[in-house]
Amino acid sequence: MAKFTEEDDKLIAELGIEYEVKKKPALSAKEERVIAGFEEIQKFVDEQNRVPSFDHEKDIFERLYATRLEQIRKQADCVELLKDSDYQDLLNESFISKISEEDLDDEALLGELGFNTKTDNDLTSLKHVKPRSEIKPADEVGTRTPCKDFHIFKPLFEKIQADIESGIRKIIPFVKDGTIEKENLFILGGQKVYVADIGEMFIGTDGRKEYRLRIIFDNGVESNQLMRSLQKRLWEDEGGRRITDISMGPLFDDQPHEDDIASGVIYVCRSQSSHPLIRDNSKNVHKIGVTSKDPSIRLSGAENDPTFLFAKADLVASFELYNINRHKLETLLHKVFASARLEIEIPDRFGKTYHPKEWFCVPVETVQEAVDKLRNGTLLNYGFNIKTGLLEKINN
Repeated sequence: MAKFTEEDDKLIAELGIEYEVKKKPALSAKEERVIAGFEEIQKFVDEQNRVPSFDHEKDIFERLYATRLEQIRKQADCVELLKDSDYQDLLNESFISKISEEDLDDEALLGELGFNTKTDNDLTSLKHVKPRSEIKPADEVGTRTPCKDFHIFKPLFEKIQADIESGIRKIIPFVKDGTIEKENLFILGGQKVYVADIGEMFIGTDGRKEYRLRIIFDNGVESNQLMRSLQKRLWEDEGGRRITDISMGPLFDDQPHEDDIASGVIYVCRSQSSHPLIRDNSKNVHKIGVTSKDPSIRLSGAENDPTFLFAKADLVASFELYNINRHKLETLLHKVFASARLEIEIPDRFGKTYHPKEWFCVPVETVQEAVDKLRNGTLLNYGFNIKTGLLEKINN
């Protein structure tokens, strides 16, 4: 709120206006302490994406926060004091019972946790406990705040839920090499997460590339955490998942159907053909296929198979995927690399001509990248640039 300057006061006096500056009621020492304690709990929830636990294996600070939160929930006056700042819904009414006991200070809270605060084992001299000042700063973890423009994102989350229920989108594991891109969708801590924006790249404290994100949660809050922080939290969360793009949904089936297999193997191989086009570009000309068998079995007898150019082939790479519709997967990969498809004619020993369709002039590293993006559910956002030999983001 703007403050009145001396000039403002003079002007108001000349206009004959009287005004009274309303002061906020002063907080009592107890209220100040309750607010400060609650803010520490909120910071913990922001950093850990969960409420503090009473588990005896947790560190003393977490158990302290859990006990403090329980005491706050029990006191109606504390709930009333804090309810406007409770953006994480920590003061759930089902936990609140109206009692008149005094709030407990940290010494009393430690007593409840089984520590004798009159001995050397008090809060100021606890051993084997990392001080809060040494815990990862919030700048690395990000902070959650109410999303002021959530009305823009709420319909999106409702549509996403409808897409999941109808099968248009799938929920798949977040793999270890998972990428995070703008407009990606995830499930973290049981909440849907939307990556609304990605900031400019900068070098983090460890010397690696880093990005600041704006991510929106389906409960109406947002966070500005770092990209690698979000990746780490998705890996560590047993329920962490990726929500696929709409058009990727049919590839990831929960149950095998008639044309599906329990697992599929993408294989990449090179030909030993003496055909000039193949021979002169041997390092980058690859067959990209999908099989339900061991790829080495698929390559056996290649010299008699027109699909393999009537020549022996060497397996370069293979990637196993689960619950994938094999035919749709193969079609998708070939579509992505369509611009690099070889137009080649191969005659058999009787003079009959074949036109193989699974050979592409694509570096094997780019095929690996395509598989990674397939696993992430982001492949359809990319196209292959035949001039650079790289996948490039498609501008919608």
